[in-house]
Amino acid sequence: MTKTLSCGAVIYRKSQGKVLYLLLKHTNGNHWSLAKGHTEPGETEVQTALREIEEETRLRVKLLPGFREAIGYSPSVGVEKTVVFFLAKARGKKLKLQKSEIMNAVWLELDDSLKLISHKDTAEVLRRAQRHLLLP
Repeated sequence: MTKTLSCGAVIYRKSQGKVLYLLLKHTNGNHWSLAKGHTEPGETEVQTALREIEEETRLRVKLLPGFREAIGYSPSVGVEKTVVFFLAKARGKKLKLQKSEIMNAVWLELDDSLKLISHKDTAEVLRRAQRHLLLP
């Protein structure tokens, strides 16, 4: 059994009193998800998440403390994949997408994000991020 680890983040920004989440359409699999990617040797989960966000979107972000969600699945026979997500506040909204990996990107409110996101477990991570943001 091969085990792989990817890390990324639920990226959000506030606009006119609303919380908007960044969804990316990945070329590999043609699905809507969050910014994420494989760890490189010697990297921590946080370093991977920040590097992948930078590579895929060119956004600068600040990770919020106290949020770390992991999901696991098998993308193919004999492979177990774990994806760790953090919560990140964007320090701007201008994107420069990594065209080799990302086809499109949108900023959406929670309900619209949940309709667009391709995988149920990723949608649940988004719901948990929303709850985390609403904590006092």
